Amino acid sequence: MRLRTAAAVTAILMSAGLGLAACNPGTEPADRPAADSRVASADVHPFMIGTLEAWALRDGGLEAPNDGTVLAMGEPKAEVDALLTAAGVPTDPLSLSIQPMLLKTGDRVVLFDSGAGAAFGEAGGKLAASLATAGVTPDQITDILISHAHGDHVGGLVNSDGALTYPNARIRMSAEEWEAWQASGAMPELVAAIAPNVETFADGAEVAPGVTAVPIDGHTPGHTAFEVASGDQRLLYIGDAAHHHVISVQRPDWTIQFDGKPEMAEASRAALWQRAADEDLRLYAVHFPWPGIGHVRRQGETFVWEAEGAASHQAQH
Repeated sequence: MRLRTAAAVTAILMSAGLGLAACNPGTEPADRPAADSRVASADVHPFMIGTLEAWALRDGGLEAPNDGTVLAMGEPKAEVDALLTAAGVPTDPLSLSIQPMLLKTGDRVVLFDSGAGAAFGEAGGKLAASLATAGVTPDQITDILISHAHGDHVGGLVNSDGALTYPNARIRMSAEEWEAWQASGAMPELVAAIAPNVETFADGAEVAPGVTAVPIDGHTPGHTAFEVASGDQRLLYIGDAAHHHVISVQRPDWTIQFDGKPEMAEASRAALWQRAADEDLRLYAVHFPWPGIGHVRRQGETFVWEAEGAASHQAQH
């Protein structure tokens, strides 16, 4: 299916129009609207993409052992520990956030992934309350854009009774992802419940007003990122192109257990960071520390994650 080299992935990102005019590292363009006075809480973070209203919504979080079997497969523990310690991050366990994104664009209310729901036990399940805090009810969601069909991204599509959580929403994912999910036999009851509402799209399609599907290959057969554009502002929702804000960014070539085709995923990740650093892409990372918004910067021969506002407020890392 979508086999691509690192160079091809870079070309896709360039052709998708993801580049922004470069600005000084650690600064935000002066014309980028700041988050307004809309409701915010520990689980809801409002922000702007140009003139579009958006929210980070907490669903939960996961922990993975730092034992060379999950996020840095086969790497010496001492080397992983040293990398994390230098970044000021606990070495064990490794914490991953789960934060879907909400966007209002045109007459659409768009949810990016649905979180884990009850699929991961206590790891998820906060999304309904987060939506309520943001002033949005489930029946108001018009579109759900699925980056890929792993449980922490699709489990929230149904409630504990197996009924659709968002009854009025079109559930949209790439044609490759939907085909592969059905063929895999994974989560059959969930597949059956959502099937009448699923609509597929091709790479590069406009999937909502101002939102374009951007393939980032290797994680799953049809893994997709989404570029949101408003005026000259851009944000790229990266799905699971990366999982950990230190390991995945500073060592994009380290293997992650969840990647279906590790070498392809590692090439895609390296190409994404190169483009993000060169073009000052604003990124939304589902699993990075809350609220997952920021930039990737060059540091020597590698890259580092800079959470939005960190340079001026010393806040998030």
